[in-house]
Amino acid sequence: MVKAIVGANWGDEGKGKITDMLAKESDIIVRFQGGSNAGHTIVNDYGKFALHMLPSGVFYDHTTCVLGNGVALNIPYLFNEIKEIVDRGVPAPKVLVSDRAQILMPYHILFDQYEEERLGGKSFGSTKSGIAPCYSDKYAKIGFQVNELFMNEADLREKLDGICQQKNIILEHLYHKPALDVDELFNTLLEYREMVRPYVCNVSSYLYGAIKEGKKILLEGQLGALKDTDHGIYPMVTSSSTLAGYGSIGAGIPPYEIKEVMTVVKAYSSAVGAGAFVSELFGEEADELRKRGGDGGEYGATTGRPRRVGWFDAVATRYGCRMQGATEIALTVLDPLGYLDEVPICVGYEVDGNVTKEFPHTTDLYRAKPILKKLPGWKSDIRGIREFDQLPQACQNYVNEIEKEIGFPITYVSNGPGRDDIIKRKSLIQL
Repeated sequence: MVKAIVGANWGDEGKGKITDMLAKESDIIVRFQGGSNAGHTIVNDYGKFALHMLPSGVFYDHTTCVLGNGVALNIPYLFNEIKEIVDRGVPAPKVLVSDRAQILMPYHILFDQYEEERLGGKSFGSTKSGIAPCYSDKYAKIGFQVNELFMNEADLREKLDGICQQKNIILEHLYHKPALDVDELFNTLLEYREMVRPYVCNVSSYLYGAIKEGKKILLEGQLGALKDTDHGIYPMVTSSSTLAGYGSIGAGIPPYEIKEVMTVVKAYSSAVGAGAFVSELFGEEADELRKRGGDGGEYGATTGRPRRVGWFDAVATRYGCRMQGATEIALTVLDPLGYLDEVPICVGYEVDGNVTKEFPHTTDLYRAKPILKKLPGWKSDIRGIREFDQLPQACQNYVNEIEKEIGFPITYVSNGPGRDDIIKRKSLIQL
């Protein structure tokens, strides 16, 4: 059985924790898109980790962790991340890498940095991890798949020469930066070959066999629906599809095998990077929520940048859950809200004097103003509670109101950063 774990919003919803929790009862965890720009924070018996390339199931010795063909594969980052967790006492994980995954090259990172620099105040808020240039080359058919590292070296060098010829024209005439050194890059590719060699696998075939054997498979998404290239807040989006539907493509499995879609939703809103954010808070109100939020504050796990924060946005979340095809919801990071006298929910948008509950396209989104509904706060610490009916009544009411607004069943509520800080909940909604 295949279950996808994906985000409903701008990312940073807590997918890493939910994947880590569900991986306990799973056999295989697959990253199917994105790259080292991901930042999935995990807190468990080994400590606190911020994973970037590795799937969030690496902390169990019974799991196999897979990087599918849909990822932008930063090979040295993966190599170093495996070493880092092992050095901290985690048993060496079983990792497989698709032979069709696209390789993130050093010049992708340079081009990402140079373009953000060129755009200045109109930049996309990129993590500068090279993701957009890597996917651009993939679709321009001038990227490298992992399998090409093992081709005839003369052919590999010939392909690299042609790519660098094109890249160097752009470097010289657009960015006014030094040319690429082809010899150095060729040696880098040979180094990548040896780094990744132990992990390379025909992942599609492997997963096909695992499904036939009845294995439990998790597909772990990166970012959330509002950062999807097609259906997000374009152009302030990521460069791959963040939707569960892409899981079949990015992992190489039939779409009908994805039976469940666990969509992770944060109990308030947060985002790293630029783009429309209707319920965003500013000033002291934002600083306070940012300071209390997450585990140690709302700062990007990859960039360290302060996250933008806001009240829960039911309009955006309802849309994100619909686009993901959610079958159930995990509501996360509820515990930081206990300091508030009132907890607002954004239940609609006003656009040019008209009220809507439909999430608009980006052009209209920038003109939208939030319509807020205020609920009483619970003014207490809810960490350590393991039964939903033991939460303060105002806290239960807040969760119930979110469920009613978004129209999808909330089956888990997370009230702390740890693996066991979770409440199983009986939903009031049946899909």
